[in-house]
Amino acid sequence: MLHVRILRSECCGNAACCEAAPGVFAMDSKNKAVVLDSAGADEAVLLEAAEACPCSAIVLEDDEGNTVFP
Repeated sequence: MLHVRILRSECCGNAACCEAAPGVFAMDSKNKAVVLDSAGADEAVLLEAAEACPCSAIVLEDDEGNTVFP
């Protein structure tokens, strides 16, 4: 299973992640992405969401904490 982290300082509020994986991501009151549930989508959808982020604010890690993306 992949774990999702948002680099809040990098998040530009584009919300592409929410469109790609609405069960995983949401926007907060500061228009920054937050993770609702890392298990809310399969790995392919998580990777698609991370790749869609125009500000490279999404980090995907495996169970050992190794970075899978970027």
